[in-house]
Amino acid sequence: QVQLVDSGGGLVQAGESLRLSCAASGTISSRNAMAWYRQAPGKRRELVASITTRGTTNYADFVKGRFTISRDNAKNTVYLQMNSLKPEDTAVYYCNAGESLPSGSYYSYNYWGQGTQVTVSS
Repeated sequence: QVQLVDSGGGLVQAGESLRLSCAASGTISSRNAMAWYRQAPGKRRELVASITTRGTTNYADFVKGRFTISRDNAKNTVYLQMNSLKPEDTAVYYCNAGESLPSGSYYSYNYWGQGTQVTVSS
């Protein structure tokens, strides 16, 4: 049984920071690439950032320079440090397990955290 538990969301003001955590168990291991997605009301779920098994990172343009994804393989934990938050970052954020394709793109598996709400007020 694969389990991803994400946490760390909350309500903050614009310009402030949050750090999300995702603890993985079951068959999820350092063999998996990992990612964070988010979904705002009325919008499709979108990829925010991904990290390969070796720590190579990729970011969506709308968070580049503000967010940092990292992982601690010994703890099977993935983090998303979110700085300079904007109201448009308001969404439910989901941890995801997947794989990194040879092209460099991220392929999502159907393994998700339960979601953690991030709300940014102006």
